[in-house]
Amino acid sequence: ELRADREVVLAAVKQSVGALHFASQELWADREFVIPVVQQNGRALRYASEELRADREVVLAAVKQSVGALHFASQELWADREFVIPVVQQNGRALRYASEELRADRE
Repeated sequence: ELRADREVVLAAVKQSVGALHFASQELWADREFVIPVVQQNGRALRYASEELRADREVVLAAVKQSVGALHFASQELWADREFVIPVVQQNGRALRYASEELRADRE
């Protein structure tokens, strides 16, 4: 099926971001597919599998393209100091997404 073919969908996305809606669930769980997609359109993180929305590298790639991708990062990442610090350094408003514990941390 073409919707599950990484190369076909990536080529379609280069023509139109709307093609993302047609990608299969298998592709949204495929790190090799998701990283280049979110580098091009950070908000596409919303379609990624739950596992990839908890993957620090995937989410940081999305955030570099669009700070709006933060909304789709897993709660698990927002409790991860190693994730939160570089994100907040990039955009201070991101602190609102951090866990209460990290927001209270003076460091």
